[in-house]
Amino acid sequence: MIDFKNVYKSYGEQVLLDCVSFRINPGERVGFVGPNGSGKSTVFGIICGDVLPDKGSVGLPKSMTIGYLRQQLPSSGFELSLLDYVADAVPELSASAARLREIDHLLHESTLTEKESAALLREHGELQAKFEQMGGYRLRSEAEAALCGLGFHVQAFSRPLSTFSGGWQMRAGLAKVLIGNPSILLLDEPSNYLDIPAVEWLCRFLKAFNGTLLLISHDRFLLKKLTNITLEINGGAMTRYPGDYDFYRREREFRAKTLEAAKRNQDKKKEQLTRTIERFRAKSSKASQAQSMMKTLDKMEDIVLPDDLRFTGTILIPPPPPSGAEAVRIENLSFAYNAGELILKDVSLQIDSGDKVAIVGYNGTGKTTLLKMIAAQLTPNAGKVTMGHNIIRGYQAQEFADILPPEQTVYDVVKNAMSEKIPINSLQSILGSFGFCGDHVYKPTKVLSGGEKIRVCFARIFVNPPNLLILDEPTTHLDIAACEALQQALIEYAGTVCLVSHDIEFVENVATTIIAMRPPGIKKYYGDYEYYQQKLSEEGYAELEDKNDAGDKNPSQSKERRKERARLRQELQGEKKAAEKAVSTSESALERLEAEKADLIQQTLNQQVSDYAALNRRLHDVQQEIDDVSAAWETAAARLEEILRINAEIHAD
Repeated sequence: MIDFKNVYKSYGEQVLLDCVSFRINPGERVGFVGPNGSGKSTVFGIICGDVLPDKGSVGLPKSMTIGYLRQQLPSSGFELSLLDYVADAVPELSASAARLREIDHLLHESTLTEKESAALLREHGELQAKFEQMGGYRLRSEAEAALCGLGFHVQAFSRPLSTFSGGWQMRAGLAKVLIGNPSILLLDEPSNYLDIPAVEWLCRFLKAFNGTLLLISHDRFLLKKLTNITLEINGGAMTRYPGDYDFYRREREFRAKTLEAAKRNQDKKKEQLTRTIERFRAKSSKASQAQSMMKTLDKMEDIVLPDDLRFTGTILIPPPPPSGAEAVRIENLSFAYNAGELILKDVSLQIDSGDKVAIVGYNGTGKTTLLKMIAAQLTPNAGKVTMGHNIIRGYQAQEFADILPPEQTVYDVVKNAMSEKIPINSLQSILGSFGFCGDHVYKPTKVLSGGEKIRVCFARIFVNPPNLLILDEPTTHLDIAACEALQQALIEYAGTVCLVSHDIEFVENVATTIIAMRPPGIKKYYGDYEYYQQKLSEEGYAELEDKNDAGDKNPSQSKERRKERARLRQELQGEKKAAEKAVSTSESALERLEAEKADLIQQTLNQQVSDYAALNRRLHDVQQEIDDVSAAWETAAARLEEILRINAEIHAD
């Protein structure tokens, strides 16, 4: 159990934790959310002892091990090979292994007495049992599995960690923390530098983790999949929500509406009391009543509304100019940075106008290279890229927000990108549409936040409105609220979008077509990310069946077995669709009922309601409906889970 009691922490005039108290119980899976700079990482630092609170106390469980992934790796161990670095995940094991080697050496010495040999043998046995119990013999194989899951090739295991880039070093640090199997796992932005396959592997790994999980992340996919408690840090306060990120968003909005209604009523009551006091003061016969009312007014505690954490900047994408039906056509494209090492080979692809295309795959498979070909930033070694009629490209490179000229102002950066055809007097209105007004347009880019830098990048693109938007990791610098704002803008954008992003939730909501990298080629999936996942699963099953049947000595039996598996799958398909529909229907009904319940509760706070009895009856009925639909949802979800289990058994047969 982690117990914060009245913890206060500030840096200069900035108060991050203002007498905060909260408790994290064993086994809970907690997501920490809040604006950038609100103090999330500071809480982790206090738990690990890296940061000391100014006031208050922190209770931590004894004999509990803590695994902590920081946003920057400690500098030690970089001389080790990749595999040795990751396998050295439990310091106690390293000490035990060193002592075991020392004892082995001593036992080979002939100068030991019988008593000394017996003592060393006894110590050796105890250490070996402890070493095995702590997982010493499994760590190396688990390190290999984790590294493969995070995208490393086996050939890279022997390379020194120092030879890898910063992003790959962070992946190694993540693998090391994960396989240590601590009692409490603290992960600070673990999906940074991960591609989508690695994020999915991380999600599967963490779902199986049995300890207490504390997660700071801007990745909504991880927060939804992995957490059951949400702690919001904002303005020095900590608020606990007993649910995942989706629950947190709904509940926060409901609490805010309830408080707003309560504050309106309180303000109205204060105004009435103030007017009455003013009238009564003038009459000596009412002076005592006025005094009593003043005491009542003084005792009323002000209702403080929570900060609105929604994105306040603007991401307003102008309508795209008209274009032909085809946006891009790629024919037999091949490309290599080094001779003989093809990244892309004989790639052909057509992207239609209006498509929202996401390119997915492991890092190093050519996602950014393919984007640069479409953006005309690279020239293919063979083949060609042809733009459709009247296609105007707008390209945002992955690194552009990091290399904005630090001394140039927002105004200068966007002005320098303007076409001569655009009148200069329109620049202020363009900047205003992206949230830069007044003196803000003269801020140097070096002082901008991550979200502001992204808005500058978009303003720079849309000062000459494109109809083909090419985006490489556009959410890298954004917090959750800004991600959601950009996501909505792209959904509503009528032009064509080609993007690369490690944010699964972002891809799920924006993309209508998936391009999967299959080095040195590609494969196009004509559907959204959920469709892509479904097809991947089917392809995996087909590949597994082919492998199983390849070793079968009786081809006729193999054929019959395939037919039987297909028949069983077909029988389950109808039940699966029915269960999925029942789950979806129940979820939609629950959302509607919860919204009605919130509205009814808000109405009860209105003093002008004429029929409270009818309102309360409906509130009671809605709660009963919520209970009934929740029970139906549980039944449908359990049935769907059972169908998926049976389906998995069919394929495992």
